[in-house]
Amino acid sequence: MPDRTHRTADVVVIGAGQAGLAVAYHLGRRGLMSGREVLVLDRGPGPGGAWQHRWSSLTLGGTHHLHDLPGMADTGLSFSTAPGDRPAREVVSEYYGSYEERHGIEVLRPVTVARVERSGDRYRVLAATGSAVEEVDARVVVSATGTWTSPRMPFMPGRDRFRGLQVTTAAYTGAAPFAGLRVAVVGGGTSALTFLDEVGDVASEVLWFTRRTPTFHDEEVELSPERGRVAVAIQDEAARAGRPLPSIVSVTGLPRSGLVRRLEAAGRLERLPMFAEMTETGVITREDAEIPLDAVIWATGFRPEIAHLRPLGVVNDAGGIVVEDGRVPGEPGLFLAGYGPQASTISSNRAARTTAKAIADILGR
Repeated sequence: MPDRTHRTADVVVIGAGQAGLAVAYHLGRRGLMSGREVLVLDRGPGPGGAWQHRWSSLTLGGTHHLHDLPGMADTGLSFSTAPGDRPAREVVSEYYGSYEERHGIEVLRPVTVARVERSGDRYRVLAATGSAVEEVDARVVVSATGTWTSPRMPFMPGRDRFRGLQVTTAAYTGAAPFAGLRVAVVGGGTSALTFLDEVGDVASEVLWFTRRTPTFHDEEVELSPERGRVAVAIQDEAARAGRPLPSIVSVTGLPRSGLVRRLEAAGRLERLPMFAEMTETGVITREDAEIPLDAVIWATGFRPEIAHLRPLGVVNDAGGIVVEDGRVPGEPGLFLAGYGPQASTISSNRAARTTAKAIADILGR
């Protein structure tokens, strides 16, 4: 019987979201066989990447524009014509599943990668016990793990004392648990606005706290070409310097979308400065005023999930990693997909072709 806990491959792709699938597709186009020469590992129970874990009320009609994967037209599907009223987690899971099947991308699930280590001139990818595979030996590693499993939690004195409900964006399941409660939404991004809208319909009171005054621009689209170029340049500069990546919204601001106009009309965009500390029953402002609360939603963004790369010594003390054009200097077989300037769906698609070519060059293919 073959050892199912240990595998050997030329390339391991960690993560089967947009970035990981795009790289796997282009590797396949270069003749590398999925399931043998290329192993794709994913922690989710099924296709869909992080989308399969998002709350049921989130639809494609109410979220950022999602670009098609390369070669998605071959499946007869496109996100541009996808139903905008169904839960996004269902639609994306179905489309990604069709994509994997159509392009012969075999994904091992569930596999929770715990660490990546050097093993001579190769890498050893180690997963948690009980994963579909627990160890893979490979020449090249592509980390496409995204951010969903690593919510950003700002330091806040007293947060552990608060007796009410606290959830992050990743843990949000819907508005129902907040019915009749006094709720604080913390954060200045699109998710925070969505929570103000949904929770505001059922809560007794919703307050919006941000560290800086949000900037709204007149375009209804999330990112105009110019704003997109600026955001990519700033993310790229941070990645090349190994600094923690800034949030996109801090660079681009928020579009004056239909959601924003609806919140303005309902009087729900009255932003408050960030509070100074938390108590058992609420928060204290910087002016020493106490505000009673029953729940806090931390819509404070995410950090890249790169903890599994720490054994390689590439993650610095600030929690950043030096990445140049998707590659880590000093680690010729290590690539990051969907990181920094590649974070948007369109930029990760473009970068995947370049990454696949670089990998093929390493393998002499």
